[in-house]
Amino acid sequence: MLTDLQIAIVGGDARTLEVIRKLTEEDAILTLVGYDQLDHGFTGASKRNIDEVNFSIMDSIILPTSGTGLSGEVETIFSNKKIILKPEYLKQTPPHCHVYSGISNSYLDNCIKNSNRRFTKLFERDDVAIYNSIPTVEGTIMMVIQHTDITIHGSNTIVLGLGRVGMSVARTFALLGAKVKVGARKSEHFARITEMGLTPFHIDDLKHEVANTDVCINTIPAPIVTAEVITKMPSHTLVVDLASKPGGTDFRYAEKRGIKALLAPGLPGIVAPKTAGKIIANVLSQLIKEDVLSRKGKIT
Repeated sequence: MLTDLQIAIVGGDARTLEVIRKLTEEDAILTLVGYDQLDHGFTGASKRNIDEVNFSIMDSIILPTSGTGLSGEVETIFSNKKIILKPEYLKQTPPHCHVYSGISNSYLDNCIKNSNRRFTKLFERDDVAIYNSIPTVEGTIMMVIQHTDITIHGSNTIVLGLGRVGMSVARTFALLGAKVKVGARKSEHFARITEMGLTPFHIDDLKHEVANTDVCINTIPAPIVTAEVITKMPSHTLVVDLASKPGGTDFRYAEKRGIKALLAPGLPGIVAPKTAGKIIANVLSQLIKEDVLSRKGKIT
């Protein structure tokens, strides 16, 4: 249980509702920022503007999966009010305060560094990423079905990257009958791709591999699907970019060439927010409990 623990939840989307629900069940005291338009009431939770929050008593701060913008802006779908996470807010927190977010950027990294607070990026954790790959794959399947006029079965599909998402996408599309090639760089990934019964190739050879591609799915957050690569694609190719913004695709050139290219980060929150929210909620609950036990151990 998280009885009497003070937690501020700043911004969020439909996934965050599952986090709020889980933490209130654990008896935490929640302060919700950016939820003034949320009709649902949660026992043990109060709504505040960010400048009304008493950060000096907060044991944990939970930010959206998207973290903050480069100027500190925090997204929420439950308010029209602008929310800015100012550096001084974190400096006001107790030294043991732990900040949680899905991802980070230079602004948030600097806030954490200057306040000397502990920080966990949830999407860098294997457990969250692997669980999240399930709704990500389902969302990818949905997008491919919606935006092509062929079946996945028998399609020539390229998956770029064999990380936690790439592996799940490649395996599932192969099980659906697609002819899957996977682009990677590491020799151990080539071995794993071969073991999975798929066709490996080096990312540097991508422009030579796309000549008959129906679907290209990118999971690598770097410029991978460049203009040079897009030039070699058939006009009917669908590109689905699952990497975090801005993705790894030259969307401007794809549009110019008439190639349909879709940037689709955050698919779990779009196609299955309840499931995605429960994944985050369960991991957060466990991490906060471990944090409390760790502090108690240091005190004793």
